[in-house]
Amino acid sequence: MKKALIVWGGWNGHEPELVSALFDEWLTEAGFEVELANTLDAYADAEKLRELDLIVPMWTMGTIEQKYVENVSAAVISGVGLAGCHGGMCDSFRTNVDWQFMTGGQWVAHPGNDGVEYTVEIKYSSSPLLAGIDNFQVKSEQYYLHVDPAVEVLATTRFPQVEGPHSANGAVDMPVVWTKKWGQGRVFYNSLGHHADIMEQPSVREIMTRGLLWAAEGKTLVDSRNTAATAYTGMADNQL
Repeated sequence: MKKALIVWGGWNGHEPELVSALFDEWLTEAGFEVELANTLDAYADAEKLRELDLIVPMWTMGTIEQKYVENVSAAVISGVGLAGCHGGMCDSFRTNVDWQFMTGGQWVAHPGNDGVEYTVEIKYSSSPLLAGIDNFQVKSEQYYLHVDPAVEVLATTRFPQVEGPHSANGAVDMPVVWTKKWGQGRVFYNSLGHHADIMEQPSVREIMTRGLLWAAEGKTLVDSRNTAATAYTGMADNQL
């Protein structure tokens, strides 16, 4: 049985407990053993983190001990998946650049605040992760992020929807959903999910569920590659 850890807390405006409960429900339905923690001390045990298949951060605008970031990073490098949404993953720790490097981006603005109507456009790339999902409308915060150019963008949204100083730059397609590699681990991010009701919308739920499961498969692939490599080495030794 795959194991997942969901760590929630920080700013309550993002409804971290409610969103985490949704993730718990979806992962449990998929056959995961899920642990919920509302303290960053859940990242203190590096060995325990490496035994997981998936880490799901749901913590906004906090501060974190550098050692905890290093523990999470080491786990993901080893093959553990990392998947999250909105400010719970990419506005977690504004002063920690190592966290931002690992996750692939950092929130910087949401012009118009909550209640902006915009389109999420699915991008057809080398990844089949969002295959069969059509473009859809959302009324929520529209996240403007500083994004790692190494990510693979799976969905975007067009700025500006609300006028501001950024409008002088003209049309900008901002990533909404992306994947990234971190060592041997898979990283998935979805900028939607300001409140739990957004996460429950069918298209958003489907995207997030697929992302959680996709990230969690990374460790299985690492284990299978290691098993194959060991078997090959053993066969080669026997042939000497």
